[in-house]
Amino acid sequence: MLFKLISLLIVLPNILLAQHTISGMFSPPKDYKVALLYKVTPTVSEYIANAEVQKDGSFQFQLDSAVTSGMYRIVYAVPQEDYNFDVIYNGKEDIMLSFNTETGVEFKSSSENKLLKSYTKSMSAVTQSISNYFRENKKDTMALNAIFKTQREAQSNFEKLAEKTIALQFIKANRPYIPKKYEDVKTYVSNLKKHYFDYVDFNNKTLQSSSFLEERMNNYVFGMSSEGVDETTNYKNNIDVFCNAMKDAPVAIKRILLVSLWQQMVDLDYEAVANYISKKQLIEIAKSLKDNELVDALTLYKNLSIGSKAPDFSFEIIKDDKKLTKKLSELGNAEKYIIVFWSSGCSHCLDEIPKLQKFLKSYKKEKIKVIAVGLEDDNKVWKEKIKSYPEFIHVLGLGKWDNKIGNKYGVTATPTYFVLDKDKHIIGKPDDIEALKALLIR
Repeated sequence: MLFKLISLLIVLPNILLAQHTISGMFSPPKDYKVALLYKVTPTVSEYIANAEVQKDGSFQFQLDSAVTSGMYRIVYAVPQEDYNFDVIYNGKEDIMLSFNTETGVEFKSSSENKLLKSYTKSMSAVTQSISNYFRENKKDTMALNAIFKTQREAQSNFEKLAEKTIALQFIKANRPYIPKKYEDVKTYVSNLKKHYFDYVDFNNKTLQSSSFLEERMNNYVFGMSSEGVDETTNYKNNIDVFCNAMKDAPVAIKRILLVSLWQQMVDLDYEAVANYISKKQLIEIAKSLKDNELVDALTLYKNLSIGSKAPDFSFEIIKDDKKLTKKLSELGNAEKYIIVFWSSGCSHCLDEIPKLQKFLKSYKKEKIKVIAVGLEDDNKVWKEKIKSYPEFIHVLGLGKWDNKIGNKYGVTATPTYFVLDKDKHIIGKPDDIEALKALLIR
């Protein structure tokens, strides 16, 4: 009896520790070094494990009994938010998969993940059939009704197959608008847009713990278009529909989704749309969560958008051997102003600033004025360098990357340019000297 008890005590830890595995193959193998596994909850991701990717591309995560069922995310590169994919783990089975950046993830074993992948593939095929029908201007109404019937049956069958699984929540949330009878393309597209979020429950924790809600948002905002409406207006209209659809969602979830959408618009240089998201919802959400960092980021971006009045700042000038304090807003007479943030220790700046000086010699002195803000740790080298540019207004920005003026303008690299009109409104933010020239010449 004692021997059996001792044997059980030896075996039990192994039973508790070795439950299931998530394993797979990355290809091409040379592109991958390590994989990270996170359990995803609605607002945070909990680190679970990491696995080295072998020379043949294989990897494996060992999951113990502490790893519960739910949504998991495998990260394979940085930045992590861009290079990852979701996996359903039901706590009952091993998962085997393969992944390629071009073709995505394919599940070799795992009933739930394979079922969801099969559903997505089947519904995409039906959607393609509908698109082909309308694109080819077919007139056979019975043929279209047959496609709708196939779509309806496929949705129903997959929902039955997925009963009592995590996958069911995604399948139900993805249920498309399916007409009961023939509709022409205009009516169908209108109804598709109208009912796009009908089955999406923004309070569902499983959906919140995956990329589903973000993908749904992106597909609607970037994928739905309206005839006769310009791109900016179309995006704003789509954002209104999306925000209305998720009006009852938790504030934290709204923040996550809208920050993602705002950042995408920023990256795509849709300033008007990014500021619309901020003004419409996001800045109030940030304030309600006391997220001062986000409030500051949204405010800074708006203040530096094209058309905004340039943030004002003070500086000293020498006139008649006297030091005078001036403000940017007080400068007059020039048609345009160039604010350039540079540094005497920046080799790229020392290459571009002389080019800027040479280029501006072709302009009348009163047409363009340059305010050169030197972001410096001290003034020793800076004092010598500025002697070569007597026509510029020079401003010493001590503290370098922690300088008040630089912070007002969100400067994270040198040189950074801002072009202002005579009233000090921002009219351009060229990336380099060549872009600056192009902006001034046109």
